[in-house]
Amino acid sequence: MSPESLIDIFREGLSVIVLIVSAIILPGLFVGLIVAVFQAATSINEQTLSFLPRLLMTLFSLMFLGHWLVQTMMDFFYTMVDMIPQVIG
Repeated sequence: MSPESLIDIFREGLSVIVLIVSAIILPGLFVGLIVAVFQAATSINEQTLSFLPRLLMTLFSLMFLGHWLVQTMMDFFYTMVDMIPQVIG
């Protein structure tokens, strides 16, 4: 196994991780930003007001994107399993 192939596998794994995590985190980040602007405009400093919408948005994004996330991970796993003979031999 050459170092270049190991780097390619590592790069592909990192890109899958970044894609999956950003699909989960970014919607909650945008909702948190909107709530923070609302809190700054109205001078409401309630902690649950900032936490609950982000939590709900993260759960909704997991619920709606769950099938795609699992399919992406499965595709990566199948690619890795198919590459076993190339890596070993």
